[in-house]
Parts: sequence; structure tokens; C-alpha cells
Amino acid sequence: MTRPRTWFITGASRGLGRALTEAVLAAGDRVVGAARDVSPLAGLAAAHPDALRTIALDISDRAAVLTGVERAIAAFDGLDVVVNNAGGMLYGMVEEATEEQIRAHFDVNFFGAVWVSQAVLPHLRERKAGRILQVASMGSGGGVATVGFYGAGKAALASLGEALAMEAEPFGVRVTVVQMGGYATELFTRGTTATAPHPAYDDLRARMAEMWGDETGPAPETAAPALLELSRLPEPPRQLVVGSASFDMVQEMDRTRTADLLRWEDLSRMAPG
Repeated sequence: MTRPRTWFITGASRGLGRALTEAVLAAGDRVVGAARDVSPLAGLAAAHPDALRTIALDISDRAAVLTGVERAIAAFDGLDVVVNNAGGMLYGMVEEATEEQIRAHFDVNFFGAVWVSQAVLPHLRERKAGRILQVASMGSGGGVATVGFYGAGKAALASLGEALAMEAEPFGVRVTVVQMGGYATELFTRGTTATAPHPAYDDLRARMAEMWGDETGPAPETAAPALLELSRLPEPPRQLVVGSASFDMVQEMDRTRTADLLRWEDLSRMAPG
């Protein structure tokens, strides 16, 4: 009989983190769920007293992350799968964002994942096994107006994730950057910090709002089976787009970038480097 694996999931109380926590428990594995507010997990913890532990954790606090990861390791005597899922949205134009908003955004969306990765790696490296899933975005390959800081944070996380994959693989630890599509996770509601709008951008803001539309996307529960399957692969990819529609969009964005690259090939080749 295969022993249950132990997952450490940040941002576990809502959205994708909550959906994945429920799916992992249903699959017979165990979860240490971390979030700033773990009260939404109380009912789930009561239903799974032997398989779910919760930790109140602000991942932007590096010292708290180090302590929290030690508690997570002790909860079930080890970790097998780590999911850096916690994050938020900073919505607004680049010029509008304050220094405080920008730093707070990156503290969670980028540095928080860095602190968790640094904290779990010695444990996984010693065990010579483990998985780390870095939850990025299908849009992390390029910037889009009004969500530039979100894309920038996810792009940084994706780039670092690929580097981490190269560094960790010799120790038996596999890292995958998960490029999530648009799911109904409350990212644009509860998880959003908005800038103070400048009237100079009113027209562009209206066009972007029309482009985003009112479609909230599929429920995050629909993404959980793909993540579970990813966690079981003996040779997982370093990057994975999650979502059928998202796959098509990423493929089209890559075609556009390639066409633009070739359009300016002569100018590029003017320099010898």
C-alpha cells in the first residue's frame, strides 16, 4: 500500500488553494494548509482531523515562513509536495501605483514564494525527493496594461522557478512552474488592491475593462485534477500551462512573439553580440 503524501499549500483557505486542498484530501493524501486567515478551513479540518493541519502564516514575513515550514514538516513528519500558491492582484497603471503598493505586492507574489522555497529545500534535498509547484500565470510571458505588476511578479517567479528546477533536480527534487489560466478564484475581488485612478488613463482603463469582460472563468476545482496528475509524474515538465483555453491563448501569444522576432531580424543582426 502506497503511503499518503504530505502537501504544504500556501493560500489554502480560498480559491485554487482551497480547491486543491479538498482534492488532495479526497485523493487520500495529507495537507498542511497555510494562509493569513485559516478560519475558512475550520470545517474542512474538522472533517479530516487526521489529514489536515492548518497554519496561520504571512508568507511575506521570512522569519515566520521559516518557523511555519518547520511546523509543517513536524505535523506529519515530512513534506512531499510544496505548492507556492498564495498571491494577490495589484490592479492599475504603472504610473499610478505607490511604492508601498508595489513592495507589498512583490512581498507576497514573489518574495513569499522565495522564502517558502528556501525554507523547504534543505528538507527536500536531505530526503532526495519532493516536488515544488510554483503557481505563476499564463500571462507571465508578457506585460498587459492594468495588471503589469501582477504579470511582472509572476514572470519573476517563473524565471526563478526554472533556475530552481536546474539547481534542485540533481538532489531528486523536481520543480514545475504552473502557468494558470483564468479561474474564478476571487483574485479580482477579495484578492485585489487597486491604485488611485489617474484621469489620463480613463480611456485605456475602459478599453481594458471591456476586454476583460464579466466572464469569471471556470471553477478552480476543475484545475485540481491536472495538478494532482502533475504531482504524480515521475518526470514532470519544468513548465505547464493549466487550462485548455489558456493553452490555446499561450500558443497564439508565442506565435505572435515569434512573428515579431522575425519581422525585426535584420535590425537585430546589425549588432554582433
